[in-house]
Amino acid sequence: MAYQLLADKLRPTKIQDFVGQNKIIEVIKSLLKQANTTDFFPSLIFWGPPGSGKTTLARIIASELNRKFYEFSAVNTSTKDIKKIIPKKKDKISQGLGLMEEKEIKTPIVFIDEIHRFNKAQQDSLLPHVERGNIVFIGATTENPSFEVINPLMSRCRVLILYQHSENDLRTIINRALKLLRASLTEDATGFLITASNGDARIALNVLEIASHLSKSKKIEMKNIEDALQRRNLGFDLRGEEFYNTISALHKSMRGSDPNSALYWLGRMLEAGQDPTYIARRVVRFASEDIGLKDPNALVIAISAFRACEVIGMPECNLALAEAVVYCAKAPKSNDLYVAYGKVQEDVEKYGNLPVPLEIRNAPTKFMKKIGYGKGYKYEHSLEAKKTDQEYMPTNLKGRKYLR
Repeated sequence: MAYQLLADKLRPTKIQDFVGQNKIIEVIKSLLKQANTTDFFPSLIFWGPPGSGKTTLARIIASELNRKFYEFSAVNTSTKDIKKIIPKKKDKISQGLGLMEEKEIKTPIVFIDEIHRFNKAQQDSLLPHVERGNIVFIGATTENPSFEVINPLMSRCRVLILYQHSENDLRTIINRALKLLRASLTEDATGFLITASNGDARIALNVLEIASHLSKSKKIEMKNIEDALQRRNLGFDLRGEEFYNTISALHKSMRGSDPNSALYWLGRMLEAGQDPTYIARRVVRFASEDIGLKDPNALVIAISAFRACEVIGMPECNLALAEAVVYCAKAPKSNDLYVAYGKVQEDVEKYGNLPVPLEIRNAPTKFMKKIGYGKGYKYEHSLEAKKTDQEYMPTNLKGRKYLR
């Protein structure tokens, strides 16, 4: 018999045994109670970080409803594989490839992990089966479904948001595991494991299991946890929702003139392996957008940091990037240029290609001079120019001011 991992052994099978996610647990309990009388259960999308309980909840729902449960991963599943388990129906429109007749079973639950990895066409193929009630669909994703799941499928599902487990949740889960292992864990090691797990119950259990094998006794100590962990999991998605949240936190910390917070968010990204040149580009943009002419040196320093990231890379460029981030956070702020350029964009879109006034057009040939190019232009350094105001705007925008 194959070895069963601790995380799988400890996986709860009843809703009352599930730890954490209290808000959505109440919602699910209510839906299960309703299903007992109506036999209806809605399709769901679980959105949450790794190790928050998405798969476990899907299995519990199937168990509580006494429905057949089919589990797939979008990483290695084709839609044809899924259609094989959709029950046959008499009407040709709803017919799946079904392995069993409709009358043989209740509506099955089809769970697809990492649903965001299915492309639009694959997600589209699920729609008729979800819409006609051929299946109860439960999708799980770590990505924001509003970006990664097509709108028609989203509209047919209820999205339930899961969060990282709290420290108390993880402590409860770890204590259950220790009881199963018949082992103990020192308090300092428990605290370290909870922090290093970053709200991910699966990481906590996997590390604890390895540490229990490394320990020469039933008392698991800090060194065992450290050896099992090797490196703290930073829980940073280099492309997904958490990435955009963190880069936003960096930008807003600099804008709020908080260098300490800006340094922290920078460190979060760099230590998780984010491309430093991407961060540097964001800092260059910030220097122009949020500081501008209040301190032109900010752009110079930001460009220098970007160049350092290109030339020497990580880890050597981390301090150059940190210098730029702190400088931008401490610098005086102004978005005058940002606002002014926005007004320019509006005028360009509104008025189109307005002609350049004749007096400021270039006139390299005699013919161009003859037809009026450059006529009336006052050379800026001449006495005549100092006595009169030269107009440089197109006629329709005469006197227009963009900067405050």
